[in-house]
Amino acid sequence: MDKELFLEILGIDSTSGKEAGLADFLAERLLTPHCRAEVFEVGDGTRNLLFSWGTPKVVFCSHLDTVPPYIPPKIDGEVVRGRGSCDAKGQVFAMYEACKVLESKGYDGFGLLLLAGEETGSYGAKAFREQHPGAEWVVVGEPTDNCMASASKGTKSFEVTFEGKAFHSGYPQYGLSAVEMFNDFVNALRSIVFPSDPVLGETTWNIGRLVSDNPQNIISDRLTCRVYFRTTFESDEMVCNVMKNIAGENARLRFGRRKVQDGSDIVAKDVALWQKMMSVKAFGGDSPTRYETIEGFPVKPVSFGSDAPQLTNFKRKILCGPGSILVAHRPEEHIALADLDTAIENYVRMYETLVNFKN
Repeated sequence: MDKELFLEILGIDSTSGKEAGLADFLAERLLTPHCRAEVFEVGDGTRNLLFSWGTPKVVFCSHLDTVPPYIPPKIDGEVVRGRGSCDAKGQVFAMYEACKVLESKGYDGFGLLLLAGEETGSYGAKAFREQHPGAEWVVVGEPTDNCMASASKGTKSFEVTFEGKAFHSGYPQYGLSAVEMFNDFVNALRSIVFPSDPVLGETTWNIGRLVSDNPQNIISDRLTCRVYFRTTFESDEMVCNVMKNIAGENARLRFGRRKVQDGSDIVAKDVALWQKMMSVKAFGGDSPTRYETIEGFPVKPVSFGSDAPQLTNFKRKILCGPGSILVAHRPEEHIALADLDTAIENYVRMYETLVNFKN
């Protein structure tokens, strides 16, 4: 194992948007006597790399970008620390080392695909599927504890905007607080029960990019946020329907079903009002995905997304890699050298199995 190369890779800051520098380094550094390198522009200043040994039937694939902030690498005994060590430069390194082993054994018909922009929307994968015919198999590297993923959750992203009315905070009755509207929205969302999936378990959601830039003594007139769901086979479609109709849920939770003097239902008016004050914009995402598995490898489902669903130019997909998702994206991100050794052996064995696979 070339630990110095791994440290060199980790030493390059490739947080999302900066991965072009790592691509340039690897385009030269990873060349071997029997492979060729191709560069594919993504269109946003980043680029994908494909190293090919012959005409690939099996392509190993992982991503170049990492989440911020950049954390420099260091070796701590039998553990390597630093940003990307687990997600996903450890996978890039293990796959490359496996390719060298395969080359030394005289094999061809495999490749190594390195994609930009996985952490911010799989932009590299989306570009590559339009530029290349793909292959029979793609083995996508993510931190799965060296298990083959049987399935992964989907993702759905929504931008939600609340429009209130600014006013002096000493007289809140004359204003309309976007923050209170946001609180009602969160309570409405928390009240919804999503079905439990027998394979992928519970549906979860998270709120990020929360902005309400009002002075502390003025009622907030605007709040924006992103809501990010991890969906299951049972809930993927339901999540889209819930977010489409969430203004109505907000109104019902806040106002209840009340009758005015003429006996009519006030909820309809309240819903119309909420729809003016609240907007939901869908940003898409991935659907839950099932993956191929091979007998003799440990198998489990995972709750995170990857480039795999976007690589529609490949016929069959495997999701497997070293490292634990429980330390990915965290300040203490790390990977054990022993796990990298296991991953290298696994990838070699996968190729030897898949290249002769009959179905």
